Amino acid sequence: MVWPADYHMHTPLCHHATGQPTEYAARAVALGIKEIGFSDHSPMPQDDFDEWRMYFSKLDQYVADVRQAQKDHPQLTIKLALEVDYLPGQEDWIRKLARLHSWDYFIGSVHYISNSWAIDSPSKISEWKKHDPFEVWSIYFDRLTAAAESGLFEIIGHADLPKKFGIYPKQDCTPLFERFLKAAAKNNVAMELNTAGLRKDCKEIYPSQQIVQMARQHGVAITFGSDAHAPKEVGMNFTEAIELARSVGYTHYRRFTQRQMEAVPI
Repeated sequence: MVWPADYHMHTPLCHHATGQPTEYAARAVALGIKEIGFSDHSPMPQDDFDEWRMYFSKLDQYVADVRQAQKDHPQLTIKLALEVDYLPGQEDWIRKLARLHSWDYFIGSVHYISNSWAIDSPSKISEWKKHDPFEVWSIYFDRLTAAAESGLFEIIGHADLPKKFGIYPKQDCTPLFERFLKAAAKNNVAMELNTAGLRKDCKEIYPSQQIVQMARQHGVAITFGSDAHAPKEVGMNFTEAIELARSVGYTHYRRFTQRQMEAVPI
C-alpha cells in the first residue's frame, strides 16, 4: 500500500511528547511512508497560557529540529507546519506566526471553548459536569466554523474533538456539522482524518463516519494525521483511516508545499 502523508505530529517542545523529529522521520521511513509533516502546538503570546505548547522563544529551535530531520532523511519529504489554536481575538497573533517562517501549512484546531477551558484536557475533565454537552458541542462547532472561515488555515484538525472522553449530546448535532462543512467547502479548507481518537476514550477516528460522509458530499478535501506524540505513533491506524475515506467515496487527499495545495490519489 502507498501510504498517504502523515501531517500531524508533535515534538518534545510542546512538553507532552517524546522523541526528536529525526526519530519520527526514521519511523516513517521504516514504515514506508514517503511524506510527513511536523505540526507542533504553536506558541501563544503568553508562555503560561497553558502547559502543553512550545514557548515562543523555542520556535526557532523547532524549525531547526525539523530542518535537521530533513537533512538526516533526504529520502523522506518532511513538511514544516504548526497546529494553531483558533481563539476569537487571536487572529493577528496567528498572522504574525505565519510571517516568521516558511511554513508549508497550518492546522487550525479548537481546544478551548473559553479562555480557560480546553475541553480535551484531562486536568479539566471535571468541567464537563458543569455544562450541558450540547452547549459545549455548539460552542465548539461555532468556533470551528469561524476557524474554517478565517482564511488562516489550510487544514482543520480533529473536527469532533469534544467526543474525546466519550461525552455526547442527546440532541442531533447534524446542523452543527453541516454549518462547519459548508464553511470548509466554501473556503477550500481541508479536514483531517485524525487517528488519535482511536487511542482515546471515544475509540473512534476524528471525525466520525457521519461527518466524513457529509464532508465528501459537500466536496471538502481531506488530509491524514496520526497526531503522533511519540515516534511509535507515526502512521498509526492509517489502514483504518484510509478505509474510512474510501468507504464514503474519497479518492484523493491533499498535500501542501509553501501553503499551496495539490491533490494526491489515495
